[in-house]
Amino acid sequence: MHNLKTVFTFEVVRTLKKKTFWITAFSFPVVMTLVFAVIFFSNQATEQASIDTKNQKFSLAITDDAKIINPALISQLNAQTVSSKADGIEQVRTGKIDAYFFYPNNISEQKVEVYAKDVGLFDNNRYQGTAEALITQSAISNVDSQTLAILQKQVAYSSVTYKNGAEYDGFKQLIAPGLFLVLFYILIAMFGSQMLTSTTEEKENRVIEMILTTIKAKTLIIGKILSLIVLSLIQIIAIMIPILLIYLQFGSQLSLPNIDLTNIPLDPLRISIGAAIFASSFMLFTGLLVTLGAAMPTAKEASGFFGLVMMFIFGPLYAFSLFISAPQSPIVTFLSYFPLTAPIPLMLRNAVGNLSVPEAVIGITVLSVSAIIVLAIAIRLFKYGALEYSKRLSLKSLFTGKKNTPR
Repeated sequence: MHNLKTVFTFEVVRTLKKKTFWITAFSFPVVMTLVFAVIFFSNQATEQASIDTKNQKFSLAITDDAKIINPALISQLNAQTVSSKADGIEQVRTGKIDAYFFYPNNISEQKVEVYAKDVGLFDNNRYQGTAEALITQSAISNVDSQTLAILQKQVAYSSVTYKNGAEYDGFKQLIAPGLFLVLFYILIAMFGSQMLTSTTEEKENRVIEMILTTIKAKTLIIGKILSLIVLSLIQIIAIMIPILLIYLQFGSQLSLPNIDLTNIPLDPLRISIGAAIFASSFMLFTGLLVTLGAAMPTAKEASGFFGLVMMFIFGPLYAFSLFISAPQSPIVTFLSYFPLTAPIPLMLRNAVGNLSVPEAVIGITVLSVSAIIVLAIAIRLFKYGALEYSKRLSLKSLFTGKKNTPR
């Protein structure tokens, strides 16, 4: 146990001292901050440009064959009316006026025509915007307030759904258990390379012989796995706290969805299932990457198989609609119980609420047993392949318990 504690402490402290760990941990919040900043300033610029465009004045002539434009609006714009379409176009062409709008007899079948002086690619939009505003404001003046609310889609709705005799908000219900899926994705995407290289670093540095003279291979690999778990938890905290602070401080300014965090339903059963799936899935994934690192002589060779593991883990995301609309289909059942593809389907189905307790128990059992088997294989591979620098550990060596011999 003393050696296990030594390995665990050494791995955690060594990794925390690396700049790359903190760069990786904070890169996601930093990127999200930059994205939010771009959105914020873009919204401000767009809003200001819209205000500037509305304040711009231009000379205007109108032909209203449909008789739908309110004369008061024409007067407010200091626009003139012309009876001839050709005359209006000619005035624009010769520069006598800036714009001319032609409203045909039947605007439901014919196009409203806009002719105007070019003022730039983006500023040219002000002409069509004014033409649309004239029609909209004219129509508004002819309808009552209730009809106007319907046409402008300003009618407010209140929806209440029930499940098993109680009120049920499906969207809010998926937030708490759905966090495990988000965390799993972020952790694997950002921490996968660290897991992969955790068992190859000492090999490549040629110091593994000295380490194994005082520490058993089994103790060393278990200490590394435990340190990876703790480091991943630290990375979760480092990622989530800045994102939460950004949301709370600038959510309204960035036009982000306003979610009342105090009113999120907390279903103990679904949260417990989500946590169990997350833990067993993370252990399985950690075991897979540690196994790859133990079997390969270098991290470069191990990374060649990293993409294959990622494909199995995150491939089911392309069929996410099936997990919601057809949870009992054979393909969903297979993906939910096959160890390498099970994490995403199980966590997603648990989040949306169509994963039954028996299915959850089976899925968690499959993942847990698979994780134990993979970790056992990783320990055995590391035991017999730790001193192998030149080639991959063969399956024959794994089952016979003998180290590879040089060719």
